[in-house]
Amino acid sequence: MFVTYFRIDLSAEDYLRYYKGDARFIQVRAEDGRRVRLPAGNLRSFVTATGIHGRFRLCFDASHKFISLDKVG
Repeated sequence: MFVTYFRIDLSAEDYLRYYKGDARFIQVRAEDGRRVRLPAGNLRSFVTATGIHGRFRLCFDASHKFISLDKVG
């Protein structure tokens, strides 16, 4: 299993584009400098009235398949 961390600050208005299906993926810069692209639906449970904000831990396997996503701060 591989783990990477990233921060995201996305307004509710910006996330609405993903929620409506206009965009399917969100790309962020991980703390180690890598670009990470993940399906917007994986962040749906973290949306609040102000959007998505915080630090997250993404776990994936050697084939880059999604395992889990957790908010850590």
